[in-house]
Amino acid sequence: MYTLDKLQLIVKRCERCFLSKNRRKVVFGEGNENAEIIFIGEGPGYNEDKIGRPFVGRAGQLLDKMLGAINLKREDVYIANIVKCRPPNNRNPLEEESNTCIEFLRWQVKIIDPTIIVCLGAIAAKNIIDKDFKITKDRGNWINRGKYSIIATYHPAALLRDEGKKKEAWEDFKNIKRKYEKINTNKKE
Repeated sequence: MYTLDKLQLIVKRCERCFLSKNRRKVVFGEGNENAEIIFIGEGPGYNEDKIGRPFVGRAGQLLDKMLGAINLKREDVYIANIVKCRPPNNRNPLEEESNTCIEFLRWQVKIIDPTIIVCLGAIAAKNIIDKDFKITKDRGNWINRGKYSIIATYHPAALLRDEGKKKEAWEDFKNIKRKYEKINTNKKE
């Protein structure tokens, strides 16, 4: 079985797809290695590629505020992406890029062993929940897969582009908070 450190070393050397050719830094993921919640985005953007950390640009600042609104911090959760290298011009990862890289994400989930998986945006939801997932129609609903409770909500970058979606995202985050509190209550009993 891998550890996160060993897996990160493997990912840093990865050259399995085109995205590795132009990356500055691999954006592996970060946060609490024993987190109950893992947040998954689509892939790194410009700032993430430059620094090597997920969600550090404007969308990351919004995600931090959203976490704070439900009494969580980055240190409480784990944050990762479907692909670990920045797609050119911040385009969505191509299907073959996602398929190549998702094995690493599966290992991250297995090692961290969360109870809740939150897909941030349609790309994450299509790769984790269902290839036909429609974010505007299907977001906010819990899907149970084995031991995992999975939910999708809007990507923070989408909320920056369309503030009208913030109310729905807030409802999703309140839903996530309720599920998280329920899990922690059950663990204490």
